[in-house]
Amino acid sequence: MEKKPHPALAAVRAAFPSTVPVLTGYLVLGIAYGVLMQTKGYGVPWVLLMCCLAYCGSMQFVAITLVTAFDPLQALLMSLMVNARHLFYGVSMLGKYRGMGAAKFPLIYTLSDETFSIVSSVEPPEDVPRKDFYLAVSLLNYGYWAAGSVLGAVAGRFITFDTTGLDFALTGLFVVLFIEQVKNPQNRMSGVIGLVCSAAALAVFGADNLVIPAMVLVLIVLLLGRKKL
Repeated sequence: MEKKPHPALAAVRAAFPSTVPVLTGYLVLGIAYGVLMQTKGYGVPWVLLMCCLAYCGSMQFVAITLVTAFDPLQALLMSLMVNARHLFYGVSMLGKYRGMGAAKFPLIYTLSDETFSIVSSVEPPEDVPRKDFYLAVSLLNYGYWAAGSVLGAVAGRFITFDTTGLDFALTGLFVVLFIEQVKNPQNRMSGVIGLVCSAAALAVFGADNLVIPAMVLVLIVLLLGRKKL
């Protein structure tokens, strides 16, 4: 009789294929972040500390400038603006994360853009509990980011060329995730709504202030059209 794998291992095996795009993106993006931190004089311990206390890729890139020019008020306001989208993510995850018990806390902490994208669109296999599957996705993605960041910090000690433009890896990752999402016909309408709302917010509020208005507009459109969608 074949021995069944441990539930946690089974969940990791089921979740891993869905996280491969994040793995490739987070390793590249994390390495870029680690290299940039190292070039500013912040080594592996600082990189690990930032990954533990401020697990939010885009804000971690912004924080590189903030920690070199200490301004607590600016850091607070910038963090709220950059990460305000997580308010909307959290609301939309209420149903998914209901009844998760103690696992809800690590699930909330590790909810990134990419994890949200997977959890909101991928259903766990029938033989894998939802809690284990969602936790595996979240922890795998977190591990990818931390590993990439540490690798970058180590490699940054030996890099002497100009690192300008490395943070573009973040934009590239979002593009890849969007393409993966719209490959599914069921998600295409949501993708179109996101593009139109983002373009409208860009036209009205400009590139520096479009994130929060775009998220609000997307939420309004989805609420108004939830029956048809």
